[in-house]
Amino acid sequence: MNITTTGSLGNVGKPLVEALVAMGHTVTVISSNAAHTGAIEALGARAATGDISDTNFLKQAFTGADAVYTMTPPAMGSENIIDNIANAGLAYSQAIKASGVKRVVMLSSIGAHATAGTGPVQGAHRVEQLFRQLTGVNLTIIRAGIFYINFFRDIPVIRNSNVIGNNYQGDDKLVLAHPRDVAAAIAAELQSKGNGIEVKYIASAITTGNEVARVLGHAVGKPDLQWVSFPDEQLRQGMLSAGLPPELAALLIEMGKAVRAGTITEDFFATGGRVTGKVTLPDFAEEFKARYQQA
Repeated sequence: MNITTTGSLGNVGKPLVEALVAMGHTVTVISSNAAHTGAIEALGARAATGDISDTNFLKQAFTGADAVYTMTPPAMGSENIIDNIANAGLAYSQAIKASGVKRVVMLSSIGAHATAGTGPVQGAHRVEQLFRQLTGVNLTIIRAGIFYINFFRDIPVIRNSNVIGNNYQGDDKLVLAHPRDVAAAIAAELQSKGNGIEVKYIASAITTGNEVARVLGHAVGKPDLQWVSFPDEQLRQGMLSAGLPPELAALLIEMGKAVRAGTITEDFFATGGRVTGKVTLPDFAEEFKARYQQA
């Protein structure tokens, strides 16, 4: 098969491309950075360098593909973030239509069923709605759980303060996913015909912040590591101090509120969501330990 992927060689993109090439497919990898061309070609794929908001570029990259995988970054720019994500989604949908691609797999997010109040996930919701308007396309929407690797960001506070946390409670339900599990699911879908419009959740673990603290704490030699629910404003100030743009910080605070309200996970559980991935929380803890020791 001729398959075009987006997301360059990111957390999902690299294992996806590696898997597809190993299976014998001809893979074109879209990247916004020409410096990644060598690494893409080293994997046995072809690089197509351009802007994912450029419909004409995307049309050329999609033309002739038997299947296309699309993703939009969870944050694009420092302002008008949701609109920027939606505009990239619009370029994707226009290019899919213009190129005649009939099989599309889209990476979305848990919580994308909700129309508002979910922070950056609102961007994924808007892209889903655009893609649902495509006709004659077999579309699979992959709603991934929150990535395990987001906890890498907590390493400094764990090391310095012996706590880990967010602006939701330690017993709030979390649905987590490992990029390798997400990539494996996408690879399988790209090789299938699809069936109209389908939504599939990918979860590697259903857990809580308290359990995350326990497992990661033991892995890094801090068995007394505690999950802390930070007040919204305290967390926002911490993000700003770390250099996050104000708009992104506000969206992340909103996402945390949606976690503690259950909005993020409500459709997952309502539709019988379950663990489908292979990478357990203890498995990830070994990766976390290695990163912690390198920090």
